Amino acid sequence: MNPADLTLDQLRLALAPRVASAAIFDGWTDEALASAAAELGVPAATAGIAFPGGAMDMIDAWLETIDARMLAELPPERIGNLPIRERIRTLVEFRIDALTGLEEALRRAQAVMAMPGNLRRTARLGWRSADRMWRLAGDTAMDFNHYTKRATLGSIYAATMLVFVDDVSAGKVDTRAFLARRIEGLMRFEKAKARLLKPSGEHFSLMRLAGRLRYPAR
Repeated sequence: MNPADLTLDQLRLALAPRVASAAIFDGWTDEALASAAAELGVPAATAGIAFPGGAMDMIDAWLETIDARMLAELPPERIGNLPIRERIRTLVEFRIDALTGLEEALRRAQAVMAMPGNLRRTARLGWRSADRMWRLAGDTAMDFNHYTKRATLGSIYAATMLVFVDDVSAGKVDTRAFLARRIEGLMRFEKAKARLLKPSGEHFSLMRLAGRLRYPAR
């Protein structure tokens, strides 16, 4: 498609991966955006219109493109037969693979996202990615579980990315091992939470048993 024919949203998503590549050297700056615009063949001024919020808009669009690739390449019918922990691991590892080679761009993005004025939006972006991963994993919870699952996975994903940017091991094996440990912890937490949230009538109660022994039903 001719870049001149792109809508503003299409232009934003077309530019975002190119901005990320340029951000390795220039950071999430106007220089990186100008480089991406030149590569795509659009005027820098037009590219600027696509990102009125500056660096955070660029990072947002970049993460959106990674989410879109994940949705396209790992639909539920492809991973739905895996155990739940393997679905989550596969989805996060897809993102590890997608970001490999772009560690410096991610490191610079993390610095921007950690700025006090950006924390609220950063939290929304993390929630968005976690929500999409859980949905692809088959989660349909709409109760308290909906929120705890996404908050927990979001924190696991963020911690994994902090390990990832400094991981020099072959194939990112250290990052993958870190992720596996965190997912194991998540699964233990979910099992414990499920037991705690069961209706009280489903739990074994020593006091209830004692009461029945003392006052048997007639």
